Amino acid sequence: MNVVFVSPNFPVNYYRFCEELRRNGANVLGIGDCPYDQLTPELKAALTEYYKVGSLENYDELVRAMGYFTFRYGKIDWVESNNEYWLESDAALRTDFNVCSGLKTADMPKIKYKSRMKEYYAKAGIPTARWHLVDTLENGLAFVQKVGYPVIVKPDNGVGASATFKLKNEEQLREFYASGYTTQYIMEEFVNGEICSYDSIINSKGEPIFETGNVTPVSIMDAVNERETIYFYIVPNLKEDVRAAGRACVKAFGVRSRCTHLEFFRLLEDKPGLGKKGEIVGLEVNMRPSGGFTPEMINYANSTDFYKDWADMVCFDRLTKENYPEKFYGVHVGRRNEKRYRHSHREVMSRYRNQIMETGVLDPALASGMGDRFYIARIDTAEQLQQFWKYVSEEV
Repeated sequence: MNVVFVSPNFPVNYYRFCEELRRNGANVLGIGDCPYDQLTPELKAALTEYYKVGSLENYDELVRAMGYFTFRYGKIDWVESNNEYWLESDAALRTDFNVCSGLKTADMPKIKYKSRMKEYYAKAGIPTARWHLVDTLENGLAFVQKVGYPVIVKPDNGVGASATFKLKNEEQLREFYASGYTTQYIMEEFVNGEICSYDSIINSKGEPIFETGNVTPVSIMDAVNERETIYFYIVPNLKEDVRAAGRACVKAFGVRSRCTHLEFFRLLEDKPGLGKKGEIVGLEVNMRPSGGFTPEMINYANSTDFYKDWADMVCFDRLTKENYPEKFYGVHVGRRNEKRYRHSHREVMSRYRNQIMETGVLDPALASGMGDRFYIARIDTAEQLQQFWKYVSEEV
């Protein structure tokens, strides 16, 4: 099997996808813009060959890399980056080189444009916030007359919480329209809900072979815009309503042979037209693994190896191991450099030395949404989870 992995060196933990593919017997062919001698020894060992391009943004260079790999190794069976930023170029390469194991260019609108996602949530029977595509100030004011303040504005085709804002009054609304934005925005009514997700690996038949999920008490939008401490966790047991909503979305969107990170709100209060407190509302879909070091958190919470599970799906269309019965909370707390915390890094590491599995400083490209200094811990109970969060995030 010939697998082309795009940008195998970033994020830094993604070399493990390549490593597990290689262990499963695949030829792993990397395309990236990092010089070969700057790749880690682990990644070099995992790759059969590496093709350096001047820029991953230059599609012509990607085509030349694919052409070279096809000439040297034969037909390419798989193209993947597992990265939101490269989804469209991945799909274009599959389309142009007739790689049938993943999303094609024609599939992109429904998974990249938030406005297009709405109809597929509806097919899944899941309500979503009212919305309109931003055009004139008059239409924006009319929309607010229907839904009230605050409203959320974000790029219709955007990555994560980038350029996403909560507009709380008419003054802020007018400032947004006067800002000279150049991309297409979508405006949505505000939903007071806790974000939860359905994270899965789906086989070629559209069936889940691995399922888990997270809860994000502080939204990434607020964490980015308000520079708050980041806190989210993988649950030890996925709630059945989230599982049902996730599976319904997988069917509605026609997901095959890939990871999902499907986001929902759990309503914190009754919302007319959407549902009762505690019910599930659709937020947005991401057809790739949850970002950053979430795969590690999934591993600690589920006693598994997410990288191997994905590689098993690619190579065998199934898992090759039994599920492990031990379940935990896998929690991420991301601190901000500009904040003063009551407990020092040394104190945190001393107090939770048996629970903290990883800590480090994140690349600036990830830090805005994940924190500058991160702690990933494996926690036994919900009570201990809250204690850990309070201790690490408490400010002076």
